[in-house]
Amino acid sequence: MTDKVLVLNCGSSSVKYRLYDGDRVLDKGTVERVGEAGGDAPDHAGAVRRILAGLDLTGLTAVGHRVVHGGRRFTAPTLVDDAVLAAITDLVPLAPLHNPANLAGIAEARAVLPEVPQVAVFDTAFHHTLPDSAATYAIDRDVAQRYGIRRYGFHGTSHSYVSRRTAELLDRPYAEVNTITLHLGNGASACAVAQGRSVATSMGMSPLEGLVMGTRSGDLDPTVVFHLRREGGLGVDEIDDLLNHRSGLLGLSGVNDMREVLSRRAAGDEAATLAFDVYCRRITGYVGAYYALLGRVDAVTFTAGVGEHAAPVRAAALAGLERLGITVDPERNVGSGDRFISPDGAEVAVCVVGTDEEREIARAARAVVSATA
Repeated sequence: MTDKVLVLNCGSSSVKYRLYDGDRVLDKGTVERVGEAGGDAPDHAGAVRRILAGLDLTGLTAVGHRVVHGGRRFTAPTLVDDAVLAAITDLVPLAPLHNPANLAGIAEARAVLPEVPQVAVFDTAFHHTLPDSAATYAIDRDVAQRYGIRRYGFHGTSHSYVSRRTAELLDRPYAEVNTITLHLGNGASACAVAQGRSVATSMGMSPLEGLVMGTRSGDLDPTVVFHLRREGGLGVDEIDDLLNHRSGLLGLSGVNDMREVLSRRAAGDEAATLAFDVYCRRITGYVGAYYALLGRVDAVTFTAGVGEHAAPVRAAALAGLERLGITVDPERNVGSGDRFISPDGAEVAVCVVGTDEEREIARAARAVVSATA
């Protein structure tokens, strides 16, 4: 007997895959530059065909697919059928860069593997537990309802995995632990997890809101958009491109890779220093706000590329929070692997956990298939 699950993570220009047998990884890889000149595949369907053709899928029990936006309909991993595909298609306006790629991957996997259950795992689903006070924007209620305007939140698969793993590090039941998780990669978000439930998260209707990111602005006064339109004459698409692709670390320093920002900062570059300070100050503010919302915090956990590898970011982002019991030990704030970086006996544990969205998707796919068997 096998417990084989294939995970397909179709991004806007790449497809990551991982093949599991239980907890063991049998194969993994990435098809890069999908749809680009000289890329590895002409489109997402072609990338998935290439992946499936190169794998031994004997005994495959499920395929788990990452889907970025599930709207309000999908609040849990879901077995895919024609109706589910149609509903995900209806949500494309909320995630025009990602849901089409996710749909293409699902459609191709269903065509090649028609007898294998396909399971959609939604980035937004973990945040369906947000209270109305957290999910609601203070605009006209009828307008908001008509156009689906609310906080959905993203990176949910990562926040779910990391908060669960943090409870394991603490050796405490997941349902008893309050955690602030910080997913810091090229995209970045914070999440307040109360006893296994997302109760606040920094990304909103789209992944643009919240923390400063590699190329995204994060929180911004909406008047900036009006001003750029009225005074600068910029079109809606130009402003969209500016805020999503030419802002954040890139807009402030000229580079979107935190490693390069840190290198330039160390060399005395003023733009890189400002970018670093803005980036970390935003995180500090969210940690403080989420501490107030949770009332009790057992751990603050860093994850993803920057969160796992940039020690200066971790130290600066939590500096000044000692009165909240949050402290980073300089000697522990180095190294690798899942670990504590707070001093022994700290009131609030500070952790580093390697995120594993693919493993979380595989776990969810197995649970769905088992429940429907």
